[in-house]
Amino acid sequence: MNNSIFYEPGLQSPEECVRIIADLRNIVLVAVGKSKIVRRYIIRFYKMLVRPLTPALAEKARIELNEDPKRLEEGIRHLKQWILKQPHLRARTDDQWLAAFVRGCKYRLDQSKSKLDLYFSMRSTAPYLYSVKYFEPKAMDILNLGAILLLRKTKKPDDPRVILLRVGQYDTNEYTFLELMSVLTLQEQICFMEDDNLVVAGTVNVVDLAGTKLGHYTQTSIKQLKNLITANQEAVPIRIRAVHFLNTPPFFETFFSIAKRFLNEKTKKRIMIHGKNIESLHEHVSKDILPKEYGGTGDSIEECIDYWKTKMRDYSSFFEDDLKYGSDESKRNKIPRSTTIDKTFRGLEID
Repeated sequence: MNNSIFYEPGLQSPEECVRIIADLRNIVLVAVGKSKIVRRYIIRFYKMLVRPLTPALAEKARIELNEDPKRLEEGIRHLKQWILKQPHLRARTDDQWLAAFVRGCKYRLDQSKSKLDLYFSMRSTAPYLYSVKYFEPKAMDILNLGAILLLRKTKKPDDPRVILLRVGQYDTNEYTFLELMSVLTLQEQICFMEDDNLVVAGTVNVVDLAGTKLGHYTQTSIKQLKNLITANQEAVPIRIRAVHFLNTPPFFETFFSIAKRFLNEKTKKRIMIHGKNIESLHEHVSKDILPKEYGGTGDSIEECIDYWKTKMRDYSSFFEDDLKYGSDESKRNKIPRSTTIDKTFRGLEID
């Protein structure tokens, strides 16, 4: 089994490694001075600050995404140039970050640009989707609930990342579903920078509804639900490979029928409802990676919680920097995003 842990404790995070590489590049370029041949070699070697994929993921990227290093380099450069020409957009331009949008759209750069635009624009047009900031105590409180867990292990080296949502774990008098999703957004940002399984292979989402009450389903308005689904389908560069619902209550179908109106056809086809049948889930998600609480042999819920609390702290400087990104819709060349959010990106579907 591939443990597929994002980084080893005690080492620099991928974010810090990228900065170190950039500093080394500048030092070396100064050291070689006017030697044009050496400078050209150094520039070519360090031009793209993107972590190499493992052999298994590199092969998956080649087959499923039509990836090769030259195309990735060109795609990143194209997105950087495009971002500079958008007066309204304040977007991240880290190579590793942009690589997630190139790969997540299978090298369809028009779709990569659309996703980037929507990703940062929704921070202005739908701020309630990003209501919990990394520095707020509520972020750690939500992690402590064990309601949102990205499982660290994969059965095979090129498998998708499994996201476990345990919706019934939170008290509706203290938290909202949108607050949970905003913490998931923070976790996904970390994954864009360091989790190649998620970026290349996509995600398998397991939604456990045990313990949910009517209030869990009624605290989100239809407009908010629609924008949440829009953000996850059309702004986030993640390929959703499957969605599994577990422990569905009797009234689930009534509310799910509303949500299905906003799902694209590919996502609808990848949904499975298991009721209370955990064995049915095991046929699709290996017990080797599921927590012990779900009949698996993977990390416990508590171990997953501790891991993500540490990870969030490690990325505090990244999140602090990220606060400056977004959009100023008054400077947009075209119609404001808030008036076109439902139309412009409706056709985007990524395998």
